[in-house]
Amino acid sequence: MRKRVEAFYSGKVQGVGFRFTAESFAIKMGINGWVKNLSDGRVQLVAEGQEAAIKEFLEKIKQEFSRYLKDSAIQWQDASGEFNSFQVRF
Repeated sequence: MRKRVEAFYSGKVQGVGFRFTAESFAIKMGINGWVKNLSDGRVQLVAEGQEAAIKEFLEKIKQEFSRYLKDSAIQWQDASGEFNSFQVRF
């Protein structure tokens, strides 16, 4: 089943390659959406794909950045189908 997730990550998540690593993982895993830095120091991520793939994607991010992450807020939704790629937004 296709799902959508909106996630907010806090901690030392800017300036450590978070966005480009997330983009690389997403492209390899067939996940669409985007990731961007927020002015308050957090990173926002929106991803759509197969539920199992998204769970694996989120776990890979958590493992890769465990020493930088302080907190994450993740909200699951139904997929909208609006994305056809994954990109870093500025």
